[in-house]
Amino acid sequence: MANSLLEIKNLVKYFPIKKGVFKRTVGWVKAVDDVTFEVYEGETLGLVGESGCGKTTTALSILRLEEPTNGQVIFDSRDITKMKKSDMRKERKNMQIIFQDPYSSLNPRIKIKDIIAEGMLTHGILKNTKERYKRVRELLDKVGIPAEYMDRFPHEFSGGQRQRIGIARALALEPKIVMCDEAVSALDVSIRSQIINLLKDLQSEFKLTYLFIAHDLSVIKYICDRVVVMYLGKIVEIADKKELFADTMHPYTQALISAVPVPNPDYKKEQIILKGDVPSPANPPKGCRFHPRCSKAMKICSEIEPKLNEVKERHFVACHLYSN
Repeated sequence: MANSLLEIKNLVKYFPIKKGVFKRTVGWVKAVDDVTFEVYEGETLGLVGESGCGKTTTALSILRLEEPTNGQVIFDSRDITKMKKSDMRKERKNMQIIFQDPYSSLNPRIKIKDIIAEGMLTHGILKNTKERYKRVRELLDKVGIPAEYMDRFPHEFSGGQRQRIGIARALALEPKIVMCDEAVSALDVSIRSQIINLLKDLQSEFKLTYLFIAHDLSVIKYICDRVVVMYLGKIVEIADKKELFADTMHPYTQALISAVPVPNPDYKKEQIILKGDVPSPANPPKGCRFHPRCSKAMKICSEIEPKLNEVKERHFVACHLYSN
């Protein structure tokens, strides 16, 4: 078992709901509610769930791009939630993010050589301009962009090329962990596999750790080592990838996996259709948050919230079906 690089303890992020002339707080959107998990050195941990389940907010709260409401984020044995902003700014060179939209995540007015070099300039790495641009050329080569394109602007590149530039920007500071926030979901299917394979190659070369956020379980199955499944701000299941797909326990995870297409027209798989819509995170159901849509719900599910228990070795499930 590798050492723990990132430990999330009881992470909470609530957004206020304000109304009226005086903008009084009348409620809270519970985007992330008591989330706990670990990321080990050198692994790719998948964070999966439907849109609006809190995946991106979790990543932004870890980086303190959104200030957590409560909880701890222990990175490299230090609780970064207690750091001063000046110290946190220095720490961010070890924690980078690749954003979902390759079109809006790059400044359209800056040449790509300066987009990639900006972090190095901010953190005082390679203060000599000539050395910085040499490093930029090396990074562009690593991600498959010709170095002679470094004087071009973002609008001169395709979506896949822009995402490669975003990856080069994330790697410029030699981070220990990279958050991939739906890094391939906005790309064409033909480009996705190229970017995923690139991320795997870079992980091996630079000894990176990934927190890989996605809603596509087929991507998660290919690239991740372990998987965390979220639903409405809560973690419902954590397991090694092979274990999760071989012995899915939580009814929500079973529904997600049943929706993954199988490239075999002769193989007929039962698809689980969830009833109803995802409840509002401003007013989540009492007890288990999934129980209004669960075909296996019992009376206790609407009354008591299930705890995340280790049902099998390294397989954690928050479900009353597996309560002791």
